[in-house]
Amino acid sequence: MSTIAIGTRSRVLADVVPASLLANTALVVGAAALVGLLAQVSIPLGFTPVPITGQTLGVMLAGSALGWRRAGLAMSVYVIAGMAGLPWFANHASGYAMASFGYLVGFVIAGSALGWLASRGSDRTVSRALVSMIVGEVIIFAIAVPWLAVALHVSLARAISLGFTPFVAGEFIKAAIAGVALPSAWRIVDRASSR
Repeated sequence: MSTIAIGTRSRVLADVVPASLLANTALVVGAAALVGLLAQVSIPLGFTPVPITGQTLGVMLAGSALGWRRAGLAMSVYVIAGMAGLPWFANHASGYAMASFGYLVGFVIAGSALGWLASRGSDRTVSRALVSMIVGEVIIFAIAVPWLAVALHVSLARAISLGFTPFVAGEFIKAAIAGVALPSAWRIVDRASSR
């Protein structure tokens, strides 16, 4: 007998968990912790203050799996806890006085946007999920790169070369991972619910 509570009303993966304050809190805190954990997968680059991290993969997965409200809250918890001193930003950093803080702001907006898209079925097929993940990436970089330009007192073109160009290939790989993982998770849930 299956304990998965999926039906026609399940709009995002997190909806398969029976709704309760405790469950929603666990999902939000768990998603924030996932992004914090993936932030520690960090490869510093000598020419930019922005390291390569796994954070954006966490944002894509959490945003799409949780739906816009829970995802926005989870990313907000991640950012606020880090600003308050929890050292779970990249390279065990915390606070807000960093050139890369624009990425964190982008995580909140992108997580919510991905959740909204997922609630409309964008995470059900690989092709739609890939497009959705690219949208999330564009949101993050559209906020992060101008922030980086202001923080470093450099031109927008220089900020693009420091905060976008070195990450394009890696971001496509992370988008592909999330774009395959989410529809695969839906297939597993659908199989379990049909038993």
